[in-house]
Amino acid sequence: MTAKYAYYPGCSLHSTGSEYDISFRAVCERLGIEIEEIKGWICCGTSPAHCTSRLLSLALPYENLRLAGDMGFTEVVAPCAACFARLKTALHEVNEDPKIAEQVSEALTAPLPESMNVLSPLEVFGNGADWTAAVRRSLSALKVVCYYGCLLTRPSKVMQFDECEYPMTMDNVLRGLGITTLDWSYKTDCCGGALAMTRTDVVLKLTHDLLEQAQIIGANAIAVACPLCHVNLDTRQAEVEQEYGTKYDIPIFYFTELMALAFGLSPDKLGLKKHFISTDALLSGLSEK
Repeated sequence: MTAKYAYYPGCSLHSTGSEYDISFRAVCERLGIEIEEIKGWICCGTSPAHCTSRLLSLALPYENLRLAGDMGFTEVVAPCAACFARLKTALHEVNEDPKIAEQVSEALTAPLPESMNVLSPLEVFGNGADWTAAVRRSLSALKVVCYYGCLLTRPSKVMQFDECEYPMTMDNVLRGLGITTLDWSYKTDCCGGALAMTRTDVVLKLTHDLLEQAQIIGANAIAVACPLCHVNLDTRQAEVEQEYGTKYDIPIFYFTELMALAFGLSPDKLGLKKHFISTDALLSGLSEK
């Protein structure tokens, strides 16, 4: 039976993180996984909502879950780590507190869906399935560090995804496609995403630490699962190099881009030209299987 999910792209995947959307859709199509974008979806609220109003921070994501339920779905896949976190948090708080559930229902002027589950694409692709038959291109020359960021696994009681401090799902998915991933201790460190506009100095320091450690252990690429992480590591890399007098030139990929490349999709069709750090040199000479 073909897996089918409601798809919540969130604001980033329709704007700054469009490459994530493109590659996620392409991988799903190649693997026969059906996704349907939630009709009329709205912003999940991210940081501004939960800094403003607890009820708003729960009602916004829950409206998207309600819309998915109206379409007949019980499972929603949310690629953006921030969206994933807000949707999971809303589910958790409503399920834990009947009073909160009542308030959210009143705010939405609609009953809440009784059964709903929110998944990261890593859970969809890392469910134990063997995708090696779909591999059309060798990426064995890549030495990747998988950067999960601070939102995918925390807090563990809410997210219930992988091992909180040292997750391996992304590593296992990529290794299963013949891509070498390196062990490193910065998998879940923060890149400063929410401080990107207000405390650039903090973001540069955190981003520098991540890039420095990736370079030290010999990585020639970083894989991410969060649009905010991608923006900080990719678009700010030149600024970090200038600030710290270093040179990294490490391409930043969404893990779905690496999957799509392994499945034989064209780099041009995946939007890799949007990346600030060019992927051309690293991907030149890739061999088809």
